[in-house]
Amino acid sequence: MNSHEHETPLHICTPLQYSKVFSKLLPDTPAVYMKMENCQPSGSFKIRGVGRLAQKSKERGCQRIIVSSGGNAGIAASHAAQALNIPCTVYMPQTAPPAARRLIKSNGAEIKIGGAVYDAAEKIAREEAKKPGVAYISPYDDPEVWEGHVSMIDELKEQLPSKPSAVVCSVGGGGLLIGVLHGLQKHGWEDVPVIAMETYGANCFSLSLKAKKIVALEEITSIATCLGARTVAQHLWDIVPNFNIISEVITDAQAAESCIRFADDEHVLVEPGCGATLAAVYCGVIEKLQNEGRLPALTTGPVVIIVCGGNGVSLSRLQEWSRRFNINIPE
Repeated sequence: MNSHEHETPLHICTPLQYSKVFSKLLPDTPAVYMKMENCQPSGSFKIRGVGRLAQKSKERGCQRIIVSSGGNAGIAASHAAQALNIPCTVYMPQTAPPAARRLIKSNGAEIKIGGAVYDAAEKIAREEAKKPGVAYISPYDDPEVWEGHVSMIDELKEQLPSKPSAVVCSVGGGGLLIGVLHGLQKHGWEDVPVIAMETYGANCFSLSLKAKKIVALEEITSIATCLGARTVAQHLWDIVPNFNIISEVITDAQAAESCIRFADDEHVLVEPGCGATLAAVYCGVIEKLQNEGRLPALTTGPVVIIVCGGNGVSLSRLQEWSRRFNINIPE
């Protein structure tokens, strides 16, 4: 592969779509736009950062990449490896969904089960990556990953009619949020409020903010498994004071309901980690924050919802969640 090909990103510039539904639910806001990261080749935003790190690793002489993942990062890494024509091994916990395993295998990657939980898989993967010619691809904790996610804000700068009045995204280990924050800073938008959404049982970021130190979850109990990092990246913790970040946590039921409503409104399937983001509008979080005085009036520009996507969803899963949480599916 020549140097020009190395410089070609593995992600695409995703659509910025106006949402009639969200704009109606937030009537005092000029407009609500959705950054449709579900349209990425790997099905989620992960390909931006993971793809960049895989490319850089190959440029440095790496002959094989290894990633630990419960789903989306592994899918992104396997997609990147196939595009770069290098072998890829994905270490997954026993709880990894069959659909994610199928997608990874379809990209030609090898899957190894590395223990009962993600932490065990990560430990084995990092040890294996110490071998010569092998690179570990972190799902969220690497400067190249963060830089890859900055491209999302670069695109927003070109796509939006004006500076946003708020950005809404989900938080797992912090890779996406770090990229968003770095991107806002790059374009002089560091004062833009960022509403960081999590689900109970995967909310290591909100617990850390309350404790004023990084908190590690004992286990992930949320259905939003893609948010399931036990701790956030140290770098996120270091830069939090420089930005206006508003942390909010919602229930699994609210995340699932938001996925179902989004499927009905926009005809798009996303997993609960993304449902957490959508719940900021669907479940009245933004309105609550304004009533509490924690969020100013969003009248200076559009609100951007980052639809991060995710592969851990299907029609049968939506039906399963609707039964589990007693959610009425619209006719």
